[in-house]
Amino acid sequence: MSKSKRLGMIVDQERCIGCEACSVACRIENNSTDFWIKVETQGTSVKDTPVGRFPDLTLNFLPRLCNHCENPPCVDSCPEDALQKRNDGIVILDQDLCTGCKACLDACPYNIIVFDENNHLAEKCNLCAHRVDKGLEPFCVLCCEGQALHFGDLNDPESNITKILSKDDVFQLKPDEGTNPSIYYIRPKPKRRL
Repeated sequence: MSKSKRLGMIVDQERCIGCEACSVACRIENNSTDFWIKVETQGTSVKDTPVGRFPDLTLNFLPRLCNHCENPPCVDSCPEDALQKRNDGIVILDQDLCTGCKACLDACPYNIIVFDENNHLAEKCNLCAHRVDKGLEPFCVLCCEGQALHFGDLNDPESNITKILSKDDVFQLKPDEGTNPSIYYIRPKPKRRL
């Protein structure tokens, strides 16, 4: 018996240059003024700020998007069933059902769901489900200048994403939350002194 499809993404921090092409792509594709992928510098709250002490300084970027959790607390929190997890693992927000109660904002341990004050509705990444349904990758993956974003089926042992997961040092955000995110990060390689 084959496992059902579980779509996910890998963010390679070694390749991410913090250009925010993913953020721009997200805003364009989703026609959003409030929601987009957030690119932060890991270890500090200010973007583009080196971490460490000279000469051992690093600048590691951490693009953050909805984690499309296997156990999404936002889905359970929504009293209107506006949030649903699809069979392929993508967590979708149906704004036609959203009443703007903000329960999902409080439930998301990653603080990635935002509230559109103009429309009084929640907004979140849908992993470009409209593109995925046509056999295309999410727009952020297509537009990534550093080729740091990888998309695919986490349950397919032959997929590129699964092969990357098996050989690289990867992590998920807040694993102690028990959500089992579908978004993984490849740790940057330690810098060698010359």
